[in-house]
Amino acid sequence: MKFQNSSKQTQEAVKTAPGSPIRLIIPKINVDTLIEDMGVTATGTMEVPDNAINVGWFKLGPQPGQRGSAIIAGHFDGKNGEKGVFTDLDKLKKGDQITIKDTNGASFVFIVREIRIYDPGYANSVFSASESAHLNLITCDGVWDGAKKSYDKRLVVFTDILN
Repeated sequence: MKFQNSSKQTQEAVKTAPGSPIRLIIPKINVDTLIEDMGVTATGTMEVPDNAINVGWFKLGPQPGQRGSAIIAGHFDGKNGEKGVFTDLDKLKKGDQITIKDTNGASFVFIVREIRIYDPGYANSVFSASESAHLNLITCDGVWDGAKKSYDKRLVVFTDILN
């Protein structure tokens, strides 16, 4: 089978079948980092990267650029108190831009729509069945609970794809 190399066909192919996300760029908070594929832990929560500088894409949901809500999580801080990739996520404001680059060489730009803080059990709030592409960024917030080894809140940044 032979394929024509037209810009319009390439753009349409990327819109329907983006490559795997590999890079997250948020200029406003100086984030330019690798994206790891993440699944679910044995306890049923989303896996997160082992280090504080990479982010994790929830690979069981949509890819960034596909219809629905793609989810990317990152650490607020590291195990030794160092700054995490999403330490400054709360500084984003409505209208700020976020870019995802994928393995096909495509870039997807998302615009911040809103930021919310949730208690545990928020997961249903971050997924949406939509005709549009969304990207939701998640990190810890609130007070550290040493017994649970976790923060008691989650900060979620909701974005919409820029068409």
